[in-house]
Amino acid sequence: MTDEQHASPHDFSAQALRAAVATGFEEVVTDLIDLVAIPGIAWEAFDPAELDRSAEAVAGLIRAAGVSDVQILRVTTDGVQGGPAVVARRPAAPGKPTVLLYAHHDVQPPGDRALWESEPFTAVERGGRLYGRGAADDKAGIMAHLGALRALDEVLGEDFGVGVTLFIEGEEEAGSPTFRTFLDTHRDLLQADVIVVADSSNWKVGVPALTTSLRGLVDGTVEVQVLEHAVHSGMFGGPVLDAPTLLARLIATFHDDAGDVVIAGLAGGDHATVDYPEVDYRADASVLDGVRLAGTGSIASRLWTKPALSIIGLDAPSVALSSNTLLPRARAKFSLRLAPGQDPASAMAAVKDHVVRHAPFGATVTFTEGETGSAFASDTAAPAAQTALWALQEAWGVPAVEAGMGGSIPFIADLTEVYPTAQILITGVEDPDSRAHSANESLHLAEFQKAVLAEALMLSRINAEGL
Repeated sequence: MTDEQHASPHDFSAQALRAAVATGFEEVVTDLIDLVAIPGIAWEAFDPAELDRSAEAVAGLIRAAGVSDVQILRVTTDGVQGGPAVVARRPAAPGKPTVLLYAHHDVQPPGDRALWESEPFTAVERGGRLYGRGAADDKAGIMAHLGALRALDEVLGEDFGVGVTLFIEGEEEAGSPTFRTFLDTHRDLLQADVIVVADSSNWKVGVPALTTSLRGLVDGTVEVQVLEHAVHSGMFGGPVLDAPTLLARLIATFHDDAGDVVIAGLAGGDHATVDYPEVDYRADASVLDGVRLAGTGSIASRLWTKPALSIIGLDAPSVALSSNTLLPRARAKFSLRLAPGQDPASAMAAVKDHVVRHAPFGATVTFTEGETGSAFASDTAAPAAQTALWALQEAWGVPAVEAGMGGSIPFIADLTEVYPTAQILITGVEDPDSRAHSANESLHLAEFQKAVLAEALMLSRINAEGL
């Protein structure tokens, strides 16, 4: 008996999907280039018309893919109108599950254009990578969904009976301020058995990953005040320390000499099982030669299962505007990533207690709470996760890494609360050199094609075998 006689019908559909993805990939990239050209930024300082234009463009691509039930929806929370989300639905055939495919069309601001090697909103291919703001995060996520659906329609046609809901958010980079209200308002519209969030990263070029855990997040500001007003540093300097110096001393209490976070009440441990060699981390994070890494335990644990605190903003005069004065106040914004299992409210309280107890030299310390987000851990033994791991291996030809992620996606906690029975899969199109949020953001095109294929294979198997 020949190999073809031994092969199952699914084997043949997998081969056909591989060919369909390859044939249609040029069009997928062209559509991605067109999306990158739209500077849709969900921040108040930027033109909201561009965000609307971005939503309309996504809606048009979905309609062109054969999904007729397409809406652009907004909700309002605390008087704030949310960004335009695109929701499209194709109902399931009898007995078939429904899969929600999530991505976001809004992007980060471009930042300092002088740091870009090409215009941020003009996608340019160099060395097998596509450069541009949103090329990876997360307009490629949108096109991964659409590329997979186009291939499935071509290969399976009416035999593809899985219900599909596309949910393309329009405010993720602004912190998803109306996300929970959106879920509560449109709970039934977004109901699904599986939720695929295409907004993460693969392990490295050539090795895929399924993101199985996310750290939680709390942030806020700490202000130190020592004087009623600024005074001459020569006349009054010495007996009193200026606010920036005292703020620096307070910030220094967050870590011990090894670089571990030492705020009492924060959970964490050396629990990661994946090996992440230091040499790889240094290369991926662009760590300068001679810089000693912070913290103890494995690199993966320091990234995934331990807290990490960063100072991401400082309010103090710039060097160019400095004068010989003792500054009365200074302020810093902190971002604290939480280990899975840590309650965000208790973490916020722990930071507040720490800064109050460590107020330097009796300075007045004001703590202002910011955003919070819960951590996430998935069940990789669940049927959808097993199917995803199989599809990733088929697409890349090597086993997928079950990886934690040092970053946070706070709305994942909302999804788990609103849809407690749904299986949530976090996939991605990025790699460690994608530089999302930074200048010269890019997408590795060969890896992107594999991501499209993996999603098509996963949906095909769910269609054939269910959950």
